[in-house]
Amino acid sequence: FRNSPLSDQPMLDVLKKTSETVFVPLTIGGGIQDLVLPDGTRTPALEVASEYFRSGADKVSIGSDAVKVVMDYLQTGAKTGTSSIEQIAHVYGRQAVVISVDPKRAYVASPEDVKHHTIPTAVPGPNGEKYCWYQCTVKGGRETADLGVYELVRGCEALGAGEILLNCIDKDGTNSGYDTELVSMVKGAVKIPVIASSGAGAVEHFEEVFRVSDPDAALAAGIFHRQEVKIQDVKKFLNEKTSIPIR
Repeated sequence: FRNSPLSDQPMLDVLKKTSETVFVPLTIGGGIQDLVLPDGTRTPALEVASEYFRSGADKVSIGSDAVKVVMDYLQTGAKTGTSSIEQIAHVYGRQAVVISVDPKRAYVASPEDVKHHTIPTAVPGPNGEKYCWYQCTVKGGRETADLGVYELVRGCEALGAGEILLNCIDKDGTNSGYDTELVSMVKGAVKIPVIASSGAGAVEHFEEVFRVSDPDAALAAGIFHRQEVKIQDVKKFLNEKTSIPIR
């Protein structure tokens, strides 16, 4: 979107036309935060989300703004009711708020080295480190934040988010399989649905992440777009080889 989704009519038209032909839940993200336009006009996140819903979205995805919101929440320990997550969840329901998380792995020699939640890892770091934490990024992964994913997802759940879309910068585009350690950590941290994303390159990777980490869903993009793997092949494999329920 440009300065504001509200002024980007061509993209809103794309959303409207898509909603007319897509009959699975449609989630859209981008620019969902309190905005100040070049002319000084203030646009609250709720107004941006409302325009998305009016244009046909079933859910909205919040990324960078969720990091800022949770950092503020953890600092004060108080809910304000004014954050993007709280406002949208209050008006449209928890199920309409998806948090898109873009973490990267950070290795440490000991859990005492950082204030963030760490886990033991079976994939040692470059210097033999046996522990890691997952650092949140913002602005499409271009900048890091002093916040761990574990703390982020728990904060988002407390503020009213209804779903976590869990990406992984280290795995994205590698076709090497999901980061099951990351998915397991987040799945154990919250009670809301967790969608595993990033790294799928074969039908076996879907079975692995469900078996090892038990997410509520698994996402793939590039392998489907490039037709390296077909969606029906994934469903067929899981139906034949596992007891995982598939729609």
